[in-house]
Amino acid sequence: MSIHIDPRLTTGTISPYLHGQFIEFLGECIDQGLWVGTDSIIPNTDGIRTDALKALKALKPPLLRWPGGCYADTYHWRQGVGPRNQRPVGYNENFGTYQPDGHGFGTDEFLRLCQAVGAEPWINVNMLSGSVAEMRDWMEYCNRPSGTAMSAMRASNGHPSPYGVKFWGLGNEPWAGGGTMTPSMYADRYRMFASAMPTFAENGDQPPMIRPIACGPDGNKPMERVRWTRDFFQALAQYRQPPIAAYDLHFYNWNIDHTDDTSTQFDQDGWDRVIRGALELGEVIDQQWNLIQACLATMPHPESTMDSRLTRVDLVMGEWGNWHGDAFTARPALRQQVTMRDALTSALTLDILQSRCDKVSMACNAQTLNVLNSLILTEDDATILTPNYDVFMMYRCHQGARAIQSLPEADNPSLHVFASVKDGHIMADLVNADMASAAEATLTLPEPVRPAGMQSLSAQDPHACNTRSDPDQVRARQVDVSDIPEGREITVRLDPASVNVLDLAMV
Repeated sequence: MSIHIDPRLTTGTISPYLHGQFIEFLGECIDQGLWVGTDSIIPNTDGIRTDALKALKALKPPLLRWPGGCYADTYHWRQGVGPRNQRPVGYNENFGTYQPDGHGFGTDEFLRLCQAVGAEPWINVNMLSGSVAEMRDWMEYCNRPSGTAMSAMRASNGHPSPYGVKFWGLGNEPWAGGGTMTPSMYADRYRMFASAMPTFAENGDQPPMIRPIACGPDGNKPMERVRWTRDFFQALAQYRQPPIAAYDLHFYNWNIDHTDDTSTQFDQDGWDRVIRGALELGEVIDQQWNLIQACLATMPHPESTMDSRLTRVDLVMGEWGNWHGDAFTARPALRQQVTMRDALTSALTLDILQSRCDKVSMACNAQTLNVLNSLILTEDDATILTPNYDVFMMYRCHQGARAIQSLPEADNPSLHVFASVKDGHIMADLVNADMASAAEATLTLPEPVRPAGMQSLSAQDPHACNTRSDPDQVRARQVDVSDIPEGREITVRLDPASVNVLDLAMV
């Protein structure tokens, strides 16, 4: 397949936030996964599993979303601050977790984790069983420098300086477990919560630091997602609009209707079905972005210069990833292995997001540890990095780069290409989605380039995965490109079922 790549034709800058992660109190994502406690025999750093912390520090996720998910709408933040031996024990029924909830990992633990790994925090507010006052106190606890009861509480808990949390999600999936609301019901509650948010500006001339995030639709429902977005923005268009910075779309690559297809056992049809499912996301993003722009155009003009008109809302994705049917019966809840099928769909999803960096500004993989599309699996004292971890490590080169328009010139539906340019290098993602056959990709360019390196992630068997007994069965490797001459046409061979990143130096 021949692909023309012109680094002069770019669509936008790829926000590092598109490579975000999501952790929730679900199964063993946090408790017994990331968080083992300070008295655990498992090596830990202030209660966080040391090997997991080391892996996250190496990855440097730009964005980390917490505490949910569905869990957010039953979470009361005060239960997770202060001396751990005095925190109340509750019970977590979130998505079949069914276990006591000791609240050992709370606000300070989460925000210190973000600081340790270099991630910007995204906190989701309890809008279902919580209150506006509870939200305000939480925001004050995190962000007020000093002089208030909440800032004093934070200081007494060991953190005198404010955390500076900018991103605040208001509720989670209100169309389902977040309240089974209608768009107008959610819009009414959103108005109250968003209007009450403190800005943390030092004076009236400063722009507000806070970025309120509204819940978008269930991206997996073709008709409902259109109606939800239209109805929500129509509700906001009635009279004055509350502050809203972003709109959170959720989309899972569902693979739940074929009982013989599991996270590790699948045939050619199962492979093809999951690959196709991941590719649907591009159409969903385009659709939702266009709907948002159309809805914003209908916002009424204010009658007074003291009021403002809502003219921009960013599209973000708080949750995405593969969801296989056997996760529903897994214990711990929603634990899922990760094969090359998942690695390819993760790569394809990131490429879809990166290619639409002019439409979507943040996204979070669901979830980072032990749940669904995870990067890290833990088993007792073992920490295993899945093939998804390698994909995110390989794709870090695109953060802050300019996305390039890629123009296919030949037909090979199994070959997917994305490229970006930064600092004199073109980084080309080449995904061969053919389960069994190798492929050849030829890149043509307007000016000569020199192959400077290539990483490849593949396995002899596409069902392969990393386990405690074989933690490195699927690992990215460096490919020797020294024998490929520089020029305006570069040809590389791609293994079956492989993710590849080719570095081309502009000469």
